[in-house]
Amino acid sequence: MKALIIGGTGTISTSICHRLVEQGWDLTVLNRGRSRDRLPAEARLIEADMSDEKAVAALLQNETFDTVAEFIVYTPEQIERDIRLFNGRCGQYIFISTASAYQKPPASPLIRESTPLYNPYWSYSQAKIACEDRLVAAYRQTGFPITIVRPSHTYSDWTLPLAIHGDNGPWQTLKRIMEGRPVVVHGDGHTLWTLTHSDDFATAFTGLMGNSHAIGESYHITSDEALTWNHIYRIIGSALGAEPNIVHISTDELVAAKPDLLGPLQGDKAHCALFDNSKIKALVPDFRCSVRFDLGARRVIETFKANPSLQRDDPEWDDFLDRLIAGRPVV
Repeated sequence: MKALIIGGTGTISTSICHRLVEQGWDLTVLNRGRSRDRLPAEARLIEADMSDEKAVAALLQNETFDTVAEFIVYTPEQIERDIRLFNGRCGQYIFISTASAYQKPPASPLIRESTPLYNPYWSYSQAKIACEDRLVAAYRQTGFPITIVRPSHTYSDWTLPLAIHGDNGPWQTLKRIMEGRPVVVHGDGHTLWTLTHSDDFATAFTGLMGNSHAIGESYHITSDEALTWNHIYRIIGSALGAEPNIVHISTDELVAAKPDLLGPLQGDKAHCALFDNSKIKALVPDFRCSVRFDLGARRVIETFKANPSLQRDDPEWDDFLDRLIAGRPVV
């Protein structure tokens, strides 16, 4: 079986590439070649920029694939390009959408694939919904062989799921916890949230690849473990060997102080995220999440401590938190 992964070195796609090689797939990865060290040695790399459609078409002119998985499409215009590139060239086209596309605020506590797609707060989610709409139309009109996958909050050994963080990633928050300095959690911290390790995600995702029963369908892939944000931060603190000093600040106040948090918070993390995974489990019986977050968090912390390149200070974010927190009680 032949697979083309577009992207291939991100939080989710790296684990998928390694699992595909383990399963014996003939794997080609197309990206700009900036993180070759994350790819399995067996993968063939095509260095190209997907925004240069003519160049990509020339590179792939004699190629066909059982599955094309697209990890770096964010707009309907990019979807149109992919339809032109891959129509008739693949047996399956998997689009990575987002679980943040589901209805906000939710009308039901349990999210299913049939939950309406509606997010008035986050342009990222709105664009992904528009991409899905275009793909569904292409499937209905011409039989373009789509499968839609909606990840929720997926993390890997080199990424850490936080409620909020600065542009340089989670390290500044980890430092604050280790130093006994307060950190911010939105709301009262009791919102239930679902975190999924990329290794577990890859099991379900690769089970969809080349699977004819997945054509024309959509799936979310998440863990069944739900944790409050307070619990998530305490698990991270335990992995660091330090009790986090949590300051609760309302979502509205956080968004007022930093407007670009509107989408990630009001359009996502401010709401409970509990998922019914029966659809993906019915199609991929091997799928189960074996990485509990307490175990996953320890893996992440070990990776960060062992890799100075991940320890990126963020003084601007540090100052922002100090200004927000000044004079507030910790819990």
